[in-house]
Amino acid sequence: MKEFLTSNEPRYRLGRTIVQGIIGVLVANMDLLIGLTPIPPALRPVITGIVMAILSPVMAMLGGEPDN
Repeated sequence: MKEFLTSNEPRYRLGRTIVQGIIGVLVANMDLLIGLTPIPPALRPVITGIVMAILSPVMAMLGGEPDN
């Protein structure tokens, strides 16, 4: 897992981007998955982008060395 989060090899960078995209789409479609208040279709890509922007530094922190 640590190699997945820290490696700069193209396959790991692509994998991280795909995971972030999948999580972003799941969050953007949460209203369909559990029946909450409908989210307008035009807002779904924005939500996906925001989730990916938040996940990128979070994944970097998880893969980084702890500060002592």
